[in-house]
Amino acid sequence: MLFVCTGNTCRSPTAEAIARAQVQARGWHAVEVRSAGTSALPGAPASGGAVRAARRGGLDISDHRSTPLTPEVVAWADLILTMSAHHAQSALAMGGGDRTALLTAFASGAGEEETPVPDPFGRADAEYEATFRSLEDLVYRAFGRLEPIVSP
Repeated sequence: MLFVCTGNTCRSPTAEAIARAQVQARGWHAVEVRSAGTSALPGAPASGGAVRAARRGGLDISDHRSTPLTPEVVAWADLILTMSAHHAQSALAMGGGDRTALLTAFASGAGEEETPVPDPFGRADAEYEATFRSLEDLVYRAFGRLEPIVSP
């Protein structure tokens, strides 16, 4: 499972951490989770606001280092969940095919939904908190859709 945003410093590493916690809680040992960014600088740390929001949510993303989205990263993933339609277009251009979906659309099961996950980058901590809560809900609902397929 691959989560994609722009810089791989806010939304996608947060979604990755939430998904890793869900993988562990559900005992899905065969599921691997990563994240990447369409404009990521390799090795950049997670933004301070994202680190603080994750910490308040019981997760630690302080060791995260950004990864650029590449055809190799896209090829690794069985499921690519993006934060916006632009990110989906980038993954599709790199061969993502029918493995690519907007996270909000996948979580809701409504394939046409075009609602992006708001980008909190550079904003107040309250924006990061809201994004964290939104991603928690979206990832939880996405895992609910995957449960019949993945559950041990």
